[in-house]
Amino acid sequence: MKKTILSLALVLTAGFIFAQKKTTTSAVIGFDATTSIDNLPKADNKTAIASLDTKTGKLAFEVTIKNFTFSNPRIQEHFNGEGWMNSDKFPTAAFSGDITNLKAINFSKDGTYQIIVQGEISIHGVTKPIEANGSVVVKGAKISATSSFKIKLDDFAVSGGAIAAGKVSKEPKISVAAEF
Repeated sequence: MKKTILSLALVLTAGFIFAQKKTTTSAVIGFDATTSIDNLPKADNKTAIASLDTKTGKLAFEVTIKNFTFSNPRIQEHFNGEGWMNSDKFPTAAFSGDITNLKAINFSKDGTYQIIVQGEISIHGVTKPIEANGSVVVKGAKISATSSFKIKLDDFAVSGGAIAAGKVSKEPKISVAAEF
């Protein structure tokens, strides 16, 4: 009897602990480096891995660079090449940080909550601090998070002829969407 009660208590405790951390393998990261000269440098990656700990506010994303899909295969080649993202040498990009205003979110009540996220973003072998605004939507048992922000390609040692020629924005917009 004691073993049954102990086992049940352990299972319930484990369920509670694991329920704090939400994950997905199908978050979407968008990359929009369009300019007035060229509207093609725009891509999505629908295979990003993301995690959210609702208790601590820890938030993390990781994306495989080669999984960004462009409408023009030639641009995708350039994007992954040595002159740009060099995805063979730097296969992933990642973010790790915290929701700084976690107390503003009630994960047990449906609603849309504005968030501020601070952390570090690593692209092309370079890690930089970043802060971004976003939102968390709680609807039933589902939690979704979105954000968009700009980065400076120079900050991450990303360059190339198309960037210098103005065909690719020097400050592309990155959008993030995850459903946990």
